[in-house]
Amino acid sequence: MLRPENQIIHQLSPADRSQLLDHCEPFDLVLSAELSVRGEPLAYAHFPNVGFLSLVIDVDSHPPLEVGMVGVESMLGSELILGTAATPWRALVQGAGSSWRIGAAQLRAQIEAIPALQKLVQACLLARLHQQTLASACQRYHAIAPRLARWLLMSEDRSRTESFHVTQEFMALMLGVRRVGVTEAASHFQDTGLIAYHRGELTVLNRAALEEQACSCYVADKEIHNRLMKARA
Repeated sequence: MLRPENQIIHQLSPADRSQLLDHCEPFDLVLSAELSVRGEPLAYAHFPNVGFLSLVIDVDSHPPLEVGMVGVESMLGSELILGTAATPWRALVQGAGSSWRIGAAQLRAQIEAIPALQKLVQACLLARLHQQTLASACQRYHAIAPRLARWLLMSEDRSRTESFHVTQEFMALMLGVRRVGVTEAASHFQDTGLIAYHRGELTVLNRAALEEQACSCYVADKEIHNRLMKARA
């Protein structure tokens, strides 16, 4: 059986954790797999143990745009606490790994049965709303290079490794910018020794320097999550 690495599950008491996991199943997060369909209710919630997801939204004929990330610090499906509302985004596996998966109806039943889980799911939902609001402002006001630095740090945090596979085309899509802008920013980071990048394989070489290049939203995003989750623990 998978060792529960997800931080939401870790915050539960041993008894509550055991009760929840009795209703979960191990699930492989396959790179690029789509775990939800825009406009349809979620069939399952996921608690990532390894790997992470991108929440992307499609607007008219424009390329998809990332509006959130979900890794071991959070969960996919916190909105199920509100009922069966359809999601406005798609959840794509950006970093391969594994999760605990639970059916929507089963999660709602466990939320009712486990008060501590209810508080944590509420906190997850509230944190994501705050973070998505922050992301909207970031996309509007911050330049490409600081936003790319923030995105790379967020990806490293959730992949829990300094090296991961990502193409410049994908980074451009997630940031909602032209590829040439990402190429220029990534080249600058590489020339100054912050990252190494070759044929889709990216390694963060100097995290401290990359943090200095990132926009203020990186720290603000983490503070939002930590404050809200601590308040519900």
